[in-house]
Amino acid sequence: MKRKEIIIKCVKAVIIGLVLVLMYAPILVLAVFSFSSTNTIGTGGEFSFVHYQKLFGDRTILTMIGNTLLLALLSAVLATALGTFAALGMHYNKKRIKKAIGALSQIPVVNAEIVTALALAITFVAVGLPKSYFTLLIGHMVISTPFVVLSVLPKLKQMDNNLYEAALDLGASPVKALFKVVLPQIIPGIISGFMLAVTLSLDDYIVTSYLKPSGFDTISTYVFNATMKGNAHTAETLSSFWALTTIIFVLILVIVISSNLIGMRKKEAKR
Repeated sequence: MKRKEIIIKCVKAVIIGLVLVLMYAPILVLAVFSFSSTNTIGTGGEFSFVHYQKLFGDRTILTMIGNTLLLALLSAVLATALGTFAALGMHYNKKRIKKAIGALSQIPVVNAEIVTALALAITFVAVGLPKSYFTLLIGHMVISTPFVVLSVLPKLKQMDNNLYEAALDLGASPVKALFKVVLPQIIPGIISGFMLAVTLSLDDYIVTSYLKPSGFDTISTYVFNATMKGNAHTAETLSSFWALTTIIFVLILVIVISSNLIGMRKKEAKR
């Protein structure tokens, strides 16, 4: 191997290493201090599970986590259904209509989230809808549905349309052909869109803060409000989120590794 190639490989390895460090170092720091008795990062403390005890012992935090998960799952299910049928309509429509709908569906993607949140808030006020769980659910669907469309459309383009036409020729109704032929072929795109919708809902703060009813909190709004208060009780409360961050990171890591292992086994089985 030439010296130049070795240098290039080393530079690539260093760059990849720096990127990984910048991405995961903050999470790893929180994970380490989640097993410490201290409430301040950077200070000494003994090995302890006190933050996990606080996390599972505080009803307010558990209620907030439940609110976040329920909202994410419900909005993701509705956004996935709406986005999937929108993608189907775009795929089987005329080119001009397809382009027009595609452009409109991408506005929430390229738009600043604060603009979307303000537009939704003003619209609900104009039509006389007060802030409620319904308005919050609509807001999360608005920011999630376009990503579902973008996930499903590529699978529809890769699909063999002759199978759908063959099902119709063999006597299947359009609805039966849709559920028996089309949807099974685009399931990977639907699952990807659903996971994206869940992630966007869990991560959202701006839309939630503008549309949520009083007394309702998600993880993002709760952490932000707790940070702004800045008292001793807040420090103890926020330290319990170190444990929550660690649990979420470990769960995602297990899911990613498991899915990769399953994919590798399927490839080996096909060989």
